Amino acid sequence: MAQYFVINADNPQVRLIKHTVEILREGGVIAYPTDSSYALGCMLGVKNAQDKIRQIRQVSESQLFTLICRNLSELANYAKVDNSQFRLLKANTPGAYSFILNATKEVPRRLQHPKRSAVGIRVPDHHVVQAILDELGEPMLSMTLHIADEEEPMNIAWDIRERFEHQLDLVIDSETHHMGFTTVVDLTGDTPKLIREGVADPTPFGL
Repeated sequence: MAQYFVINADNPQVRLIKHTVEILREGGVIAYPTDSSYALGCMLGVKNAQDKIRQIRQVSESQLFTLICRNLSELANYAKVDNSQFRLLKANTPGAYSFILNATKEVPRRLQHPKRSAVGIRVPDHHVVQAILDELGEPMLSMTLHIADEEEPMNIAWDIRERFEHQLDLVIDSETHHMGFTTVVDLTGDTPKLIREGVADPTPFGL
């Protein structure tokens, strides 16, 4: 049965953040708030946890995870970014954007797009997520908590726990900044390409 932590969105309790990271390191799957909606997260390299997330999401192995990073320095370990891309990212992160970027050799092939060496990366603007990543010391694998055939992603912690209490290890109850999807921008080409318009404004990317 899933544990349930109520964490302050502005001043996350250190004890609960440490316990969250312990659950992740033990191979657990968590439901956590972001600056768009709720998402499912786990550690890199834990296949059972990744399989569980896909089962909850009702998606196949072709559905790719997003790497959730603390900042641009960490992002640069996993994505190839040129000067113009770096300036765009610096001006718009953290925020409710997901970026498709050319992957470095640090990214396992199974986490990359099957037809090109690309990876989805995100730097969320949420104190709870940042606190988890700081304590974890590495990126987290993530998927938006959007269930097949449902119009919007899930956004209410107690509803998530009630529905998935036997599949999740932890549900974090904290504020989300918006209700909706991230804006997805593809930066693998010469110019940015809008893949999905969500809660973040795409115009800074000329879209």
